[in-house]
Amino acid sequence: MAISDEQFVSLTTFKKDGSPKSVPVWIADLGDGKVGFTTASSSYKVKRIANDARVELQPSDRKGAVTPGSDKITGTAVTAQGAEFERVEAIIKDKYGFMFTLVGILGKAAKLVGKGSGTDTAVIITAD
Repeated sequence: MAISDEQFVSLTTFKKDGSPKSVPVWIADLGDGKVGFTTASSSYKVKRIANDARVELQPSDRKGAVTPGSDKITGTAVTAQGAEFERVEAIIKDKYGFMFTLVGILGKAAKLVGKGSGTDTAVIITAD
């Protein structure tokens, strides 16, 4: 099974001091050997990727608990906005359907009350 077939993956990014930080994310196949997801530009994972592009992916549950016995994939991440964000967002929407719509509504509500920037950034990962 490919990592993009998973419902959730644990994304590990690295802080400035090199220590790892893992969070669960959705994941989708973007073609050309790349996978990705969308997030807010104000998120810590975007800030960590800007400082260190190394990432690790591993199948997990929705809370980020790694699937026992699963393989870890290492790669390099870049962030994108504009047309590339819209392309990744459409792929995520196709894969996650109603869950995508529900999370989008919650994100817009949070943005209205000053919590975060809303989903406006794609994270694109190329495996090593």
